[in-house]
Amino acid sequence: MISTSEFRKGSKIEYKGDPYEVIDFQHVKMGRGGAIVRTKMKNLRTGSIIEDTFKGGEKLETPNLEERSMQFLYIQDDMYFFMDTGTYEQFPLSPDQLGDSRKFLKDNMVVKVLYYGSSPLTVELPIFVKLEIAKTAPGVKGDTASGGSKPAVMETGVTIKVPFHLNEGDIIKIDTRTSEYVERVK
Repeated sequence: MISTSEFRKGSKIEYKGDPYEVIDFQHVKMGRGGAIVRTKMKNLRTGSIIEDTFKGGEKLETPNLEERSMQFLYIQDDMYFFMDTGTYEQFPLSPDQLGDSRKFLKDNMVVKVLYYGSSPLTVELPIFVKLEIAKTAPGVKGDTASGGSKPAVMETGVTIKVPFHLNEGDIIKIDTRTSEYVERVK
C-alpha cells in the first residue's frame, strides 16, 4: 500500500485494475476541508495519460511489478526483440511500449524490462549510455568546450546538442532521462 502523501515522480500504483506511474503530482490544502492530491499518471499497460484527484492520506495498492534483466537483440517489422538473460527466451516489444527509450537502444545493450504479471510493459534504460557521433558539422580551430553547441546525430539516429569541439567518431556519454550530453568518453 502507498499513501498519497508518499507520492513521488515515478511512484507506481494500481488504479482501476491497471498499473500506473505518477508523472506529476501536487498537494493542495483546501480552505476548510482536508488536503487533496492532484496527479497526472501514465497507464503502464496502454501508455495513456490521465489526470485524477485523490484525498490526502488515501491509500492505494502497489502493483505487482517485476524487473527482469534483458538484452536488446534486433529490430524486425517495427518490433524490438529482447532476450531474457536468465532463460534465453526471446520476445518482441512494440515502439509504443518502448516510448522514448528506443532512441538510445544499441545492439546487445542490457536493460531492465518491467513486467506486470506475465506480460512485459516497458523498458528502463541505464541512466547514462555511451554512443558514437555518426554525423555532425566538423570542429573548427578556436571552438571551445564551453562556447556553445551544435546538433549531432548519434549512431542510433537520435539528434542531441553537443559542444562545438566534438567531431564524428567521438564517443560521448548521454543522460537518457534528459537526452543531454554529459561528457566525452576517452
